[in-house]
Amino acid sequence: MTAVDPNFATDAAREARRAVWFTRINKADKWFTVLGLSWLTPMLKAAAGDNPRAQLGEVWRLLGVPLLAIVGFLALWATLAPQVQTSLGAVPGPAQVWEQAVNLHEDAVRKGESRAKFQAQVATLNERRIANGQDPVERAYTGAPTYYQQIGTSIATVFFGFLIATVVAVPLGIAAGLSKTANAALNPLIQIFKPVSPLAWLPIVTMIVSAVYATNDGFFAKSFLISAITVTLCSLWPTLINTALGVASIDKDLVNVSKVLKMGTWTKITKLVLPSALPLIFTGLRLSLGVGWMVLIAAEMLAQNPGLGKFVWDEFQNGSSQSLARIMVAVLTIGVIGFLLDRLMYAIQAAFTFTNHR
Repeated sequence: MTAVDPNFATDAAREARRAVWFTRINKADKWFTVLGLSWLTPMLKAAAGDNPRAQLGEVWRLLGVPLLAIVGFLALWATLAPQVQTSLGAVPGPAQVWEQAVNLHEDAVRKGESRAKFQAQVATLNERRIANGQDPVERAYTGAPTYYQQIGTSIATVFFGFLIATVVAVPLGIAAGLSKTANAALNPLIQIFKPVSPLAWLPIVTMIVSAVYATNDGFFAKSFLISAITVTLCSLWPTLINTALGVASIDKDLVNVSKVLKMGTWTKITKLVLPSALPLIFTGLRLSLGVGWMVLIAAEMLAQNPGLGKFVWDEFQNGSSQSLARIMVAVLTIGVIGFLLDRLMYAIQAAFTFTNHR
């Protein structure tokens, strides 16, 4: 018998381990892309010995170039900002904006401590009242909301409005995609109402909600409902249109198979229509959430409803030397949150549409 070369066996085992490692990297690459971390893939491949020079070039393209662009933007901002004078003074540069971001954080911490102190005092008071046989009292903290609380209010509002829009738009889109009659009925309404600005919807929604939702102690605050419904009215159209397009573009052979199998309407929708149209539906959902986030900020500013929009408007009205920097903090916050919302929807889309990501 011919003896097996031990070096050959060792090389084969090493290549097998590398193949497994690269397979795992390629699977993880889908999620790195979803999370905006696609530059990790070439770094891992370079570490595994896959043409390190070429992979480092990819790292430079995916990470180095964007970072360089950001640094260049900050340098240009810092150079040009002091040269522009406004009624509130010079336009703040990156350093002044960062300083106000830190101040807003410290202010939120102080307000949080004040709230905790107030709640502790109320708890102590109620303990004494209960010990004396008296009923406890309920006292709400009336301090101004923190910057983080306003961010939380805006995020909760946009998700609520987006959820309502999804519940309305997806069934209508499926109906429009499956039925030419339904599409003919819905298309004029879509074309008329899709271009309407949130600033036009807002006074109508405000009057209707004020008339219908007359209670002041309901589960939702009026301001919350007004902003959320405005978001709904402006953000449902991308989902509706993309859902109808996705359903209408299903492979005709699949439709014929459903007829041969005599599928019921519900089975056809759940087993055939939705899986086939899901990528376009999620594209519509991502667009709707982005539109909803932009609409919400404008609605909060105009209606003075709690949230980031109101924060921007209050700072504009305040007119202090720090106001412009704080507005720019809010602008950057709005942009970052918008990016994170899109990444979130992309991750959900990946979880439902990637067929081989595990």
